Amino acid sequence: MASSRINRPKTKFIFITGGVISSLGKGITTASLALLLSRRGYSVRMQKLDPYLNVDPGTMSPYQHGEVYVTSDGAETDLDLGHYERFSGIQCGKSSNYTTGRIYSAVIERERRGDYDGKTVQVIPHVTDEIREAIWSIAAEEPDIAIIEIGGTVGDIESLPFIEAIRQMRQDLGRGNSVSLHLTLVPYIKAAGELKTKPSQQSVAQLREIGLVPDMLVCRTERRLGREHREKLALFCNVDRSLVFEERDVAHTIYEVPLELAKQDMDTYILEHLALHVRAVDLSDWEEMCQRHISPPNGVVEIAVVGKYVQLRDAYKSIFEALDHAGIANGVRIKTRAVDAEKLEAEGGAALLAGVHGVLVPGGFGDRGIEGKIQAVQFAREKLYPFLGICLGMQCAVVEFSRNVCGYEGAHSSEFAPDTPHPVIHLMSEQEGVTDLGGTMRLGGCECKVEKRSKAYQAYKEQTISERHRHRYEFNNDYREKLSKKGLKSTGVNPDKDLVEIVELPAHPWFVAAQFHPEFQSTPLQSHPLFRDFVKAARERRDTPPELSLES
Repeated sequence: MASSRINRPKTKFIFITGGVISSLGKGITTASLALLLSRRGYSVRMQKLDPYLNVDPGTMSPYQHGEVYVTSDGAETDLDLGHYERFSGIQCGKSSNYTTGRIYSAVIERERRGDYDGKTVQVIPHVTDEIREAIWSIAAEEPDIAIIEIGGTVGDIESLPFIEAIRQMRQDLGRGNSVSLHLTLVPYIKAAGELKTKPSQQSVAQLREIGLVPDMLVCRTERRLGREHREKLALFCNVDRSLVFEERDVAHTIYEVPLELAKQDMDTYILEHLALHVRAVDLSDWEEMCQRHISPPNGVVEIAVVGKYVQLRDAYKSIFEALDHAGIANGVRIKTRAVDAEKLEAEGGAALLAGVHGVLVPGGFGDRGIEGKIQAVQFAREKLYPFLGICLGMQCAVVEFSRNVCGYEGAHSSEFAPDTPHPVIHLMSEQEGVTDLGGTMRLGGCECKVEKRSKAYQAYKEQTISERHRHRYEFNNDYREKLSKKGLKSTGVNPDKDLVEIVELPAHPWFVAAQFHPEFQSTPLQSHPLFRDFVKAARERRDTPPELSLES
């Protein structure tokens, strides 16, 4: 079971750890490096190792963890994988995210099968061996470089097995085949008027006590590091001064981070450390994208996002990023109005949605705030606001139309009203009897056939698409023809299971709702078609509100 260098792919590894405090931006750093190294012509894969005991984040509350990001192959993963894909354009998968829970589940399964030949199962070597196998799994496609981010902070008890596994791997890999990069904090103490390097020194000392020696330091800071700070860090952390990098807070957008790291030649130093040729790099399209994001030529468009987790922006991380991407594509700055669905339920759409240019209702689980989301759909439909519904947002659109246009009193989803007389949304047949919550939904990429005469086709410009899913309940096909006759058309259908994927109102300026999650396939360089056209319609409403066009 122990890992060895025999018959292993010749992949080089970058290990990224963090110290002092959490939320320093290891995910953004990993994503930025993936972009820079792939732009230099190297194949790159990324992996996040999370120290928590959950098998994956699929059953965790968004308030605990933020959004659950879904990969094309159906993995429910950490939201950092969204950054990885958005920055680099490189798809992640099931081997891109391992947790302590997943590692221990594999170890216990092996023990139950008798794979350890009666030995006492221990953290070292058995758990660390499993971690090493997990790390090697990202190299299965034989990329040139694999970037491994270790979640949490050095010093956390739960991180120790991961750090030890990396120490062992670096020993196996040998000189010139791996880089240890430590991200740390250099805080500015306002009262003293100084940057303080001591927390970083102590963080590195703690890392070295565990046995992992960093080759490079990346310092998160509000202020520019001076020569004296770099020299002190180099001296006390035992790294070369040229390998102390600064990662200052960027002024406008996280998409500036790769450009800031490139200015310091961080990717060049990493390639040299890995004994790889430093090829030319062209970031002109990325620079242009950042400039359009920072200084959009066409003003501001305001979008209301009506959800139940709006107090925590990370709960809808990919939604907000996809809106920004659509803003870049349309040359506008996106201003989001986060609207609490429960509050809207109490106060109404007229009070909380008036003045926006578009309404978006995202996914979610549980019945809290459902009636507020349905009211948001009704407001957008009746007042002719551009509307985009996603997953549960699409289901709310079906419920609202069934009640208020078709006259189906009490129409609802059987998820929230099992005794509804009109279950226009119902449980998928293969989900009946499923008791385990984790990893059992309809997950990952599924094909969809798009009706040519539709807003969706105008956006995609193709009839066959693939989008990512995460849900249990579906549009009830018993009501498809009935709703279609009243004006809610099914314009996207899964060909294998005849499941409705997209619904639209052709009589509305722009009203589209999708059962899948388009936000997971949007990037700053290539906005998702539905988000792009939604924001375009919102911009048009801003410039020519329906009441003005009617008057003219």
